[in-house]
Amino acid sequence: MTQKTLPTNVPVDEFLSTLDARRAAEGAELVDLYRSATGAEPVMWGPSIVGFGQYAYTYASGHEGVWPRTGFSPRKAKLSLYGLQSHPDSAALLDRLGPHTSGADCVYVTRLSAIDLDVLRELITLGWSTTADTAL
Repeated sequence: MTQKTLPTNVPVDEFLSTLDARRAAEGAELVDLYRSATGAEPVMWGPSIVGFGQYAYTYASGHEGVWPRTGFSPRKAKLSLYGLQSHPDSAALLDRLGPHTSGADCVYVTRLSAIDLDVLRELITLGWSTTADTAL
């Protein structure tokens, strides 16, 4: 099986400019927040994920791939935030984040203005610390 979502050469600013005004502004704010929390530059992964860093993974099935260490996707209905739940201290922080739902590797928020950005910064930092950067 070939991995479909990989880094692209599309500039993040170009992608953000295709979004509606609110999501574009939230995306730009998230880029600044993730950049300052990780020290990494954003890279587009596939058509809609803004990723920071990358790590290699191997599933028990033997499937291998690479994925952003952390990142987000400003989807129309909700912001999808990746790589925030893997640290042991993440659960307690998620309780303080504000209104959200969680999936396997995602935290979903409707509006950036409804959550605590300081808590989000802590979650990003913790998530970043649980993986090591790898080269493609």
